[in-house]
Amino acid sequence: MRESYRVGLYTLGCKVAQYETEAVCEAFEKMGFIRTDFEDVCDVYVINTCTVTAESNRKCRQMIRRAIKRNPDALVMVMGCYSQTTPKDILKIEGVSYVSGTADKLLLPKRAAELLEKRGKGEKALPVCEVSPLENAVFEDMRIEKTERTRAYVKIEDGCDCRCTYCAIPNARGPVRSKPMPDILEEIKALSEKGTKEIVLTGIEIASYGKDLGKVRLIDLLEEIERAGIAERIRLGSITPEILTEDFILRLKNISCLAPHLHISMQSGSDTILRAMKRRYNVKMAERSLSLLRTHIPDIMFTCDMIAGFPGETEENHNETASFMKRAEFLNAHVFTYSKRDNTPAAYYDGQLEESVKHERCLALTALQKEITDGILKRLTEEKKEMSAILETLDGNMITGHTASFVEIKAECTEDLRGQMRPVLPISHENGVLFCKIL
Repeated sequence: MRESYRVGLYTLGCKVAQYETEAVCEAFEKMGFIRTDFEDVCDVYVINTCTVTAESNRKCRQMIRRAIKRNPDALVMVMGCYSQTTPKDILKIEGVSYVSGTADKLLLPKRAAELLEKRGKGEKALPVCEVSPLENAVFEDMRIEKTERTRAYVKIEDGCDCRCTYCAIPNARGPVRSKPMPDILEEIKALSEKGTKEIVLTGIEIASYGKDLGKVRLIDLLEEIERAGIAERIRLGSITPEILTEDFILRLKNISCLAPHLHISMQSGSDTILRAMKRRYNVKMAERSLSLLRTHIPDIMFTCDMIAGFPGETEENHNETASFMKRAEFLNAHVFTYSKRDNTPAAYYDGQLEESVKHERCLALTALQKEITDGILKRLTEEKKEMSAILETLDGNMITGHTASFVEIKAECTEDLRGQMRPVLPISHENGVLFCKIL
């Protein structure tokens, strides 16, 4: 295979998918492919798909067609959650060369080389589909070895056993599989030694980390990272309230490298809706956990996910969610409308709401969250308390970053401080951003 083939990669979806795309990209580079921008004319396009909503599916098809249009002679390779659940939809798109799912992603460079070799010999091959069943899937041994960012993701777990009634992800990802602890520690250590300031532990359901490894659990992993002293800062990906027991929190507070920020996959603030979703917690349990965390971990902030317009959601249920959000004081909330997913129980529930109603409730919760965020930033501005921030993106004389509590900050900057962790002092706030002075 010649060494001048160009590959462009595009990711739709979550942090797990972003990590996997980076790992696949490194595998391509090791085989001699040249990484280039997805918007360029490439010899190979790789689209890592998402299926969390119907809109996600639409965007996946759009990006596939965009790649085919940009270079009709290119190999167009599709992997990820959407292609795992409905590969036939992908194969219907004329111009797709290869379809895989959420397993064996690291095979893509090898398959690309094989298909390019066949083309070089004048062979015209039909689209190849290699979507593996996930019932007995194992954790794919992947890692990233380099990053140009100050923050890097490390995937510690795949799959989910929760079977929430609205979610298609268990069908796309299979059962829980955990990365062995020694492999995680080795990957974190290597990234930190290359200058990464913050490691984000991510997975499909990281609260379930270790359930397939015996007695190891997420808190054990965090304590081992702390003992090893291999990370300047660790941040957790999305977790659910049921893991936040008093014992967990009392152990968590001793993890000095842990960023004081948690993203809570809440989904609703109504017990009625949480039961219909088959979530494993209720509002009282969540509020108790948030209160305990605020007691034991100073300056901790929370972000969350919320679904608006779940089947059967009444105006009262919607108002319960709004009331909970006010009490919880989330720094930010990712609010999205309920989307029917094939082969999920909620898609067949009575009480499906009109799109206009779902959209209206989504807008209302988003507006409410903006008020809550503004209130938090106003308080931080008035307190004038020094905070630690990682500085990330430079635009002219303004640099953007995030505090340990994941508050987005901007500051005037006369030199390139990207990648540095510096103390900052709040000055003002606007549009969800805290303007600071670098100390």
